Amino acid sequence: MRQTAAGGAESVPRVEWPTLALYAATVLAWGAATFAYRRWPLVVVAPLTAVILTLHSSLQHELVHGHPTRSARVNRWLGLLPLSLWLPFDRYRDTHLQHHLDARLTDPLDDPESYYLEPERAAALGRPLRILLDWQQTLLGRVMIGSFFRIGLFLRAEAAGLVRGEPGLRAAWFTHLACCIPVVWWVGVVCDMPLWLYVAAMVVPGNGILLIRSFAEHRAARAVRERIALVEDSRLLGPLFLYNNLHALHHEAPMVPWYRYNTRYRRERARLIAANGGLVYRSYFDVARRYLLRPHDTLEHPAGRIPPTRE
Repeated sequence: MRQTAAGGAESVPRVEWPTLALYAATVLAWGAATFAYRRWPLVVVAPLTAVILTLHSSLQHELVHGHPTRSARVNRWLGLLPLSLWLPFDRYRDTHLQHHLDARLTDPLDDPESYYLEPERAAALGRPLRILLDWQQTLLGRVMIGSFFRIGLFLRAEAAGLVRGEPGLRAAWFTHLACCIPVVWWVGVVCDMPLWLYVAAMVVPGNGILLIRSFAEHRAARAVRERIALVEDSRLLGPLFLYNNLHALHHEAPMVPWYRYNTRYRRERARLIAANGGLVYRSYFDVARRYLLRPHDTLEHPAGRIPPTRE
């Protein structure tokens, strides 16, 4: 039994077989889709592979949170397979768990997944960069160019950390690059696919789909729980995101397996909505209706930084 933030208890199996089965099926599907590169039209292979990569990223998110086994070592071994190539699992694990320090959520410096900037930093931006960052406050802009920014800025920060000799960074990247070898060999040699095409037509769009999920899941607010949104009735993207659209529930109880989210959410919906101040979207169509061409929020964090809190 594991204790939840709300004081309840969740019985978690020693091995979550649905997650393991889905992981195996996803890797096999990726292999089949990429292998079809020379046999099927690219307009079929590219979107299919992008969707599979999105699901694989959702599974890596489960692995970060202690699924599908109770062995951190086994979960890490599963997560090290870098189908998307650009993100080392060990780095993703460390930064994402830092994001789950909920008291610092949305803080421009303390939350690695925040899209806010400190007001003084935003004011110092050149006009072209400011325009591009403001555009990413809309859903269309986030999906269209957000992947390029996210991947580029991440790699630039990692390169700077390597130059500084940040502890653990070289080991994480050495492990990651070693794990990339079979993926690159499969794509380039077995499937005879140009690596640039794999990245541009499949990896980047796959990450763009993920950005639909993260676009409106957090908003700066004084109360911690009011910073975490819920997107309901997501019958298409919900399964692809392994129901992480129920984000307030995920932050409260990340140990709950993805296949139990809907049942638990129905049971605790009223309490979760009361706690997050009604930050609820009916669906991702609702998110798009509101923010496809309008900004979700300002680029500047409204408080500059999240003040210390006891929440």
